[in-house]
Amino acid sequence: MLLQRQIFFDHLAPTSSSPLALEIVRADGIYLYDASGRIYIDLISGISVSTIGHHHPNVIKAIKKQADNYLHLMVYGEFIQTPQVKFAQLLTQHLPGNLSSVYFVNSGSEATEGALKLAKRYTGRTEIISFVNGYHGSTQGALSAGGNEELKNSFRPLLPGVTILPFNSEKELLQINERTACVLVEPIQGEAGIIMPSENFLSALRKRCDETGALLIFDEIQTAFGRTGKLFAFEHYQVVPDILLLGKALGGGMPLGAFISSKDIMQSFTSNPVLGHITTFGGHPVCCAAGLAALNVLLNENLMDGVAGKEELFRKKLQHSLIKNIRGKGLFLALEFEGEELNRKIISMCIENGVVADWFLFAPDCLRIAPPLIITETQIDTACKLILKSINQLT
Repeated sequence: MLLQRQIFFDHLAPTSSSPLALEIVRADGIYLYDASGRIYIDLISGISVSTIGHHHPNVIKAIKKQADNYLHLMVYGEFIQTPQVKFAQLLTQHLPGNLSSVYFVNSGSEATEGALKLAKRYTGRTEIISFVNGYHGSTQGALSAGGNEELKNSFRPLLPGVTILPFNSEKELLQINERTACVLVEPIQGEAGIIMPSENFLSALRKRCDETGALLIFDEIQTAFGRTGKLFAFEHYQVVPDILLLGKALGGGMPLGAFISSKDIMQSFTSNPVLGHITTFGGHPVCCAAGLAALNVLLNENLMDGVAGKEELFRKKLQHSLIKNIRGKGLFLALEFEGEELNRKIISMCIENGVVADWFLFAPDCLRIAPPLIITETQIDTACKLILKSINQLT
């Protein structure tokens, strides 16, 4: 009989030559359990997905209840489906007034694709501005707007009319002009190794978009839902986008994405042509039920209240001569090491010692820390000791 591991390598399409290949059979809270009975602390939340922890009973209950009622009924936007309606209502109740219309899709990449189309349709313009080392997904349009040339070069030609500017350079914002349909930016860059915006950058970006009529799109696919200590990262900077992108934690562990804008802007998809953007499974009722339950857990259990304190605890306990820097905000942190080779060795040793960590697409010298928000101080202490142990084992 073939082992699961062998089937994995034989029949599942690979994304790298060296996947982690952990055979996880159960997950609960911040812990993962493999087929041999080993326990791992999950410090990356499935890349910022499992914000409220794995297997939360409220989410599981919501999934089962909705599955008993109905699964897929009709393409998105045609039938009134209670999970979609309730989730859209709760989301918009916690957003500024101009972000009142939710278009549910299946993933963050699809949210990016929909938003780029929306901006071009609404403005009648074709040019897109994004930023160096920004990451917005791997589909053609999202990749076109990505800010890493190495990731893009093998897939050209990509979408024309995209200009990539340096992040945090206010003077370069003058390149935004009356031909610009939209500016796509992560308020905190994720895959760049968690690069924070400079003090006035986002407000200067908002001002320039207002001056030129370009739409400002915030990609909060990684940063939303309490990861930085607020429901949305843009709340730290008092800058509101015209379009907001969501994904990852949005579905409470189920596949779900969304782009959110005003009713006026979103209306652009309804005519010339009708059905300007369509999706079969976007806003799947089971996914929306799970996401709704997860957001209610996040809000009702006040999980964001302790994020800042937990950040400080990580910073305090992760002191080592080989850690050059700790960047980030909330439970969205990057540990910077001397180089990629050392970082990969440390990550492998962490996994050996029972801590799942990871690197960043455009910062392979940095170790990702993005645990579920439910992680306790005791669990943080244990995780930090295991990270330091892993570093010391290599020195």
